[in-house]
Amino acid sequence: MSVRLLVLIVLSVVLMVVDARFETLKPLRSQLGLVLTPVYWLTDLPLRMWEGMSEQVASRSELIEENRRLKNEALLLQRRLQKLATLTEQNVRLRELLNSTALLDDHVVIAELIGLDPSPFTQRIIINKGSRDDVFVGQPVLDATGLMGQVVEVMPYTSRVLLITDSVHSVPVQVNRNGLRAIASGTGSDYLELRHVPETSDIKEGDLLVSSGLGQRFPAGYPVARVRSVVHEPGQAFLQVHAVPTAMLNRSRHLLLVFSDAGTPEQRMGAAGLSVEAQVGDHEVEPPSEPLEEQP
Repeated sequence: MSVRLLVLIVLSVVLMVVDARFETLKPLRSQLGLVLTPVYWLTDLPLRMWEGMSEQVASRSELIEENRRLKNEALLLQRRLQKLATLTEQNVRLRELLNSTALLDDHVVIAELIGLDPSPFTQRIIINKGSRDDVFVGQPVLDATGLMGQVVEVMPYTSRVLLITDSVHSVPVQVNRNGLRAIASGTGSDYLELRHVPETSDIKEGDLLVSSGLGQRFPAGYPVARVRSVVHEPGQAFLQVHAVPTAMLNRSRHLLLVFSDAGTPEQRMGAAGLSVEAQVGDHEVEPPSEPLEEQP
């Protein structure tokens, strides 16, 4: 057995030497390589299959992880976009509000809406300015597009505002086109009604109504509403006129408190028909017992 092994070793050495120094065995080596190629391929097949499966598993895991990461990033970006959209809209509204203050001759203070009256029979809002900010009962409240209402209740840090569409609220107005005077009364809905407008009055759909200044509660010239419909009823002495407020009552968040004179809070409250004692310490102010309707 050892002799055979020795002979094979010697033969192998001789073949390697002959192959290295001479070209005699080169064709044979090429033929043997061609014959052994399938053997090489078969012996390497398990390793290649294992590597392929490993790559697929790793690729799938990486794809799952990347997909999860991208989803999280998409959610974060969507949240940021929503925040940016909100801030953009708020910025637009504040710019409109600041631009509107440049058109006013009176001193104004910006307030923010912080609450709504839960009663379905009244239309009131709560703002974040009160007696500490010299807010007084009867003070006009506007937004960037028109008159919203007036303050009816003052507390140290907040106030309650009665909207112009409330059923107990009225404001003297005039048609901006020709100066025709009327009373715009709230209906408890989203529109105003002009009372006691004669049948022969020159008023038509689309007319802008502005505050007339009569009654000395609302300064003159503030946009109040735009006429939506004018109905002529046969045999009736008065027209049925409905108008839509120019102020965005259901959407405005930032408002303007108008200080139309330089009087003290006591003088303002006296002009509003209330006693100074109605506002003491941290107690709420009782709303006026008289109707809020103004008479021209």
